[in-house]
Amino acid sequence: MNGQPIDLGMTGYDELFMTGKERQEIKLPKIYDIPLKDIDDFPDHPFQVRLDDDMQQLVESIKERGLITPIILRQKEDGRYEIVSGHRRKKACEIAGMDTIKAEIREMSRDEAIIMMVESNLQRSVILPSEKALAYKMRLEAIKRQQGERTDLTSAPVEQKLSSRERLAENSPDSHAQIQRFIRLTELIPELLEKVDEGRIAMRPAVELSYLRKEEQAGIAEAMEYYDTSPSHAQAIQMRAISKDGKLGPNAIDIIMSEEKPNQKAHISIRYEDAKKYIPSDIPIKKAGDYVIKALQYYHNHLEKAKEMEDWER
Repeated sequence: MNGQPIDLGMTGYDELFMTGKERQEIKLPKIYDIPLKDIDDFPDHPFQVRLDDDMQQLVESIKERGLITPIILRQKEDGRYEIVSGHRRKKACEIAGMDTIKAEIREMSRDEAIIMMVESNLQRSVILPSEKALAYKMRLEAIKRQQGERTDLTSAPVEQKLSSRERLAENSPDSHAQIQRFIRLTELIPELLEKVDEGRIAMRPAVELSYLRKEEQAGIAEAMEYYDTSPSHAQAIQMRAISKDGKLGPNAIDIIMSEEKPNQKAHISIRYEDAKKYIPSDIPIKKAGDYVIKALQYYHNHLEKAKEMEDWER
């Protein structure tokens, strides 16, 4: 199959002699067994494939029952295949020792593939801010290119046609405004973007910092490490204002970042990935912090009772 376009060999004449059931069956997606060695990852794929507990569970499931949901591929001009949806499933099949993978092959343009790739991955339970940032940016650029190629994006009058940014918010879990904030994060240097992923910089101050020059951002990253602190929203706004006047040098950054903030007198950072295995899967990410606090309270009470029992036995 490699190097040859997919051809179902079905003509309109053949369909005349089919039963209704047969006509329905030919409309179903055709699933093929494609060699893993013939499949390439999606170029600049923004979503990480993590070798975590979820991946291990997926590998065990594939070993026991096989791959339940086929991946979606796009055939390239050189005859090889490109993953549109299913990077985690492909990796799991590789770990499971499989040589082929069940796949549906679709004909689509590069921009259509980008839009589908982003939409399918936005359904993941855990997505880092950097992943959303890069994904939304890729999708917006693809939509803009499509609008440049097409003259009629909807059946509505010209004045009612959707803008590229309005289309970007369609089928997305985030609001239009939040999507724009995520896209701004792509202007951050890698060191600051990583700190956003780690939860050390909140979204609103991160957006403000994205307007700073790269050398200014680098200075802030260094100050964060030196003072073991994170910029507040007010501090980020202040640094952006000073930057506009061209006066945000190392000294100004140090003065602002060394300020003691009431909410950071005692600060503990816990990576969600590290705590995930101790948190039930039905607990939403937004409630994970509350769950951790309750767990600590429970553990504290347990230690207090143990200490009381020890004192009583004495």
